Amino acid sequence: MVVRLRLQRFGRTHSPFYRMVAADSRAPRDGKFLEIVGTYNPIANNAGIKEIRLKADRLRYWISVGAQPSDRVAWILGKFGILPPPPQRFSVQRMVPKKDRVEEKS
Repeated sequence: MVVRLRLQRFGRTHSPFYRMVAADSRAPRDGKFLEIVGTYNPIANNAGIKEIRLKADRLRYWISVGAQPSDRVAWILGKFGILPPPPQRFSVQRMVPKKDRVEEKS
């Protein structure tokens, strides 16, 4: 059984709220889970703060027994220092227009 750390979506249309759960990889996104390990509210409050609550000890436990975080969960855990930050998936050089790129010739 492969355990994944992933987000379960709750809330209304256009107002998402997520639970971070440890779940069997074969279970549906919003279905059966093993344990709730945190919450994530991506909608900022009046002060402009997005609320994230994590059970750091339980997250470290699940990672130690081999749970694989999803891409978004890995990004969140990297922000809070529980995991090393994941590598960026884009090339900075590709963001520069071709005519302005400096090519290295060896």
